[in-house]
Amino acid sequence: MKLRIGADIGGTFTDIVAMADDGTVHRLKLPSTPQDYALGVAEGVAGILRQTGGEAEDILHATTIGSNAILERKTARTALVTTQGFRDVLEIRDLRMPRLYDINWTKPDVLVPRDLRLEVVEKLRPDGSVIKPLDRASVERVIATLRETSVESVAICLLHSYANPAHEQALASAIRIALPDITVCISHNILPEAGEYPRSSTTVVNAAIQPVVRAYLGQLQRLLREQGIAAPLQLMQSNGGLTSADNARLYPARIVESGPAAGVVGAAVLARRFDEKLLVTFDMGGTTDKAGMVEDGQVSRAEQMEVGGGVIAGARLLVGGGTLLKLPTIDLAEIGAGGGSICRLDPAGAPVVGPQSAGADPGPVCYGRGGVLPTITDCNLVLGYLDPAGLAGGSMKLDHQAAWDAIETHLAKPLGLSVPEAAMGMRRIASSTMMRAIRAVSVERGRDVRAATMMAFGGNGSLFAAAMAADLGMQRILVPPMPGLFSAFGLLLADTEHHRTRAWRRRVSPDLVTELQTTLDAIATEANALVAADGYPAAHCTLRLQAMLRYVGQSSEIAVQLPHQNAAQLLADLPALFAAEHAKVYGFAADLGEPIEIISLGAVATGHPATPRLPDSMAPADAPPMPSRRAWFEGVGFVETRVLNRRELNDTPLPGPLIIQEYDATALIPPDWTASRDSFGCIRVLRDGKSG
Repeated sequence: MKLRIGADIGGTFTDIVAMADDGTVHRLKLPSTPQDYALGVAEGVAGILRQTGGEAEDILHATTIGSNAILERKTARTALVTTQGFRDVLEIRDLRMPRLYDINWTKPDVLVPRDLRLEVVEKLRPDGSVIKPLDRASVERVIATLRETSVESVAICLLHSYANPAHEQALASAIRIALPDITVCISHNILPEAGEYPRSSTTVVNAAIQPVVRAYLGQLQRLLREQGIAAPLQLMQSNGGLTSADNARLYPARIVESGPAAGVVGAAVLARRFDEKLLVTFDMGGTTDKAGMVEDGQVSRAEQMEVGGGVIAGARLLVGGGTLLKLPTIDLAEIGAGGGSICRLDPAGAPVVGPQSAGADPGPVCYGRGGVLPTITDCNLVLGYLDPAGLAGGSMKLDHQAAWDAIETHLAKPLGLSVPEAAMGMRRIASSTMMRAIRAVSVERGRDVRAATMMAFGGNGSLFAAAMAADLGMQRILVPPMPGLFSAFGLLLADTEHHRTRAWRRRVSPDLVTELQTTLDAIATEANALVAADGYPAAHCTLRLQAMLRYVGQSSEIAVQLPHQNAAQLLADLPALFAAEHAKVYGFAADLGEPIEIISLGAVATGHPATPRLPDSMAPADAPPMPSRRAWFEGVGFVETRVLNRRELNDTPLPGPLIIQEYDATALIPPDWTASRDSFGCIRVLRDGKSG
């Protein structure tokens, strides 16, 4: 039996999902191994192969190794080599600030200290013509400094290299010859676009995490080989497409948001299956909460992201708080609130949830691994929402009394509340924090969240979904099969993707036909060739083209999807296409006669499988009936609540309160909500019996 295996690392658990040739799905959940995340993945893959007796055909992996390295500043010792006079671009940034009136706010530390930001003498014009040739003496000085400072990695970002890479190529060649053990990353390979700060920052990130990611992937593949597993390894990219491990080693910046992307990809596949026009994804794990949006079956994508920037209350336009990566990414809002988030009182005695997390080790107090401060998971346990017998089918036992005592000591007594009241209060605080992420991807994008369906997954998503949906005015919730392992399942549904982009700044004019056609054909050929190299025949490939456009005089651009590859027709259509997208994003558009300009052109080539990867249905596994238990609901207190497994549901809605308990997650159905199971296997949760 051949198995396609998805492996997703979370802050608390590592999730493994495998799909056989016949569509049968197998699953395994085990604690993450923070001391060496590769160890947990290898153990999980080997474990599911032993469990099924199958053979791995592909291993698809989502990892946060890149983002963790940036957030924890555990990157390689990196130098930046740039054009004379531009060494401080990383610190000057783009003058954007997330908190305009906070005098205590400081810029985040850059990944390269000033003494390792080196300069060479050279200069190009924006069209790529040479003003100053590359000075050999300055190159030798840079090489000498690199040798003395023992750097592990070098980022090269010279002025206007996107128009003419010759100087970058010559400099990189000289460094590689002199210092063959140093990793060298060149900006025109990473981001061949105008914009010195985005290009510098993106290239530096790639260089800084490349040794870290390379070591991690090498360790993972070594551990798999030791288990006798030789299947190809592919990585989820931030843009939602898969790429080979070799490509991820070269361009690790493209997998920084690897983990969160997989769940949204799976949600998009289900949205197309169920014809959901507007879907908000809510993914709550042990450490973080992520929200995304799927519109008309397509994931919402952004052209850049910030690592460590957080979600800014009020507007995500107030950026500047993190490390910039100008690469296509699934548009996600992420907040440090999860099941492992620590609940505490601040110095003024006010209750606070997160962003500190108990993680996998020691974990929540109820895990019995040495945790002292109560977490959201401890609150859910004392409120009766989680099974005291344990998580993951009982494999992880829970200590109810320890959780109760911790909440009583650290929260309830200081606040003058009962333990259930204190626990419920902390849930409310966590919910209000997490709703900011949902608003950030919906309301702040001009979408009416009340018209959307919420898809809740992650180990804790379906525990909070109904309460949050009620506060947001939403009426429908969809809980997919295997919600606690859904990101790993999303990996199995993802396609291989390759993105290519080219700086191309021109004012839109009919006389650009020949030049535009030549450029579009070139980038399309490049992208298609990469997918073909991954083994996909032309019949199983699709190509999407886009242009970054703005009105002449604007300082920022927006992405516009190009409906075809005919340059003459495109030049006639672009004003209307741009106006429609501009109105969608900003709420207005200028007259069609207003001049616009193209900043860059891009192509996305996707390889699709010969047969659909999504099974026709995913019937829930057999499970024995479970006894009811006491659960706390506001305004009522503890109520004897019916506990069901997913298989006990059918297409007849059952009124809450209910607890739907599964191997990997638990869904809470409060009063005034109903739950049913559709023919595919999803739980449909409706408010006040509204039709879905």
